[in-house]
Amino acid sequence: MTIATVVAAGIARVTIDRPPLNLLDAPTILDLTRALAALKDRRDLHFVVLEGKGGRAFIGGADLNTLRGLRPATARAFITRLHRLCLAIRESRLPVVAAIDGHCLGAGLEVAAACDLRVATTRSLFSMPEVRVGIPSVIEAALLPRLIGWGRAAELVYLGTTIDAQTALTWGLVNRVAGTLDEALAPVSEALSAGGKRALRLQKALLRRWERLPTPLAVRAGIGALAEAYREDEPARMMQAWFDRKRRKN
Repeated sequence: MTIATVVAAGIARVTIDRPPLNLLDAPTILDLTRALAALKDRRDLHFVVLEGKGGRAFIGGADLNTLRGLRPATARAFITRLHRLCLAIRESRLPVVAAIDGHCLGAGLEVAAACDLRVATTRSLFSMPEVRVGIPSVIEAALLPRLIGWGRAAELVYLGTTIDAQTALTWGLVNRVAGTLDEALAPVSEALSAGGKRALRLQKALLRRWERLPTPLAVRAGIGALAEAYREDEPARMMQAWFDRKRRKN
């Protein structure tokens, strides 16, 4: 089994275990897509953590043994499957956090870019080296200019530049960096776990709408999202809990 899912305390951890570098071939892509799709509507979860096992790589890229045997039709089919994996992340109702330890290259960086948040260890490395093996960076590489700007995205995809975790943090490619994955993940996990489960789902849906809507329509969508939050009792419960905590402190 290359994909394992463990659920505890409102968090699902999905782990890719394909040593040594967790490379993506067609079966792994399909298994990972299915694992993420199975979680997308879970109302008992706050969020999902996606990670690679072994410490050498989050995802070291697409498997070159697969890529070198492709032809136009099979290349289209393979990259479409990989895009569907990224869509499973983006279309999940739950926030998905990429927990990056080691190499995050090519297809791995596209998967990470599709996630809602990214944390990394100090030893992590990031690169889009596709042009060096004769193919362009595609599909969710299209998200990189929005994350880090056009100039930096161009440096990654034209030059195949490798950047370290601190540079990735400075560029805005990752949200947190620490010595270990647990240290990098802890503050994000704590903050997400403190949020309302339904509020997080509404916020993710709204963020996705913000990507494609002009500002006036994005504002209108936010008004609708706030009204939708009050269809259930989560705001009342969580606000009352806030007042109760404040009263106890005083």
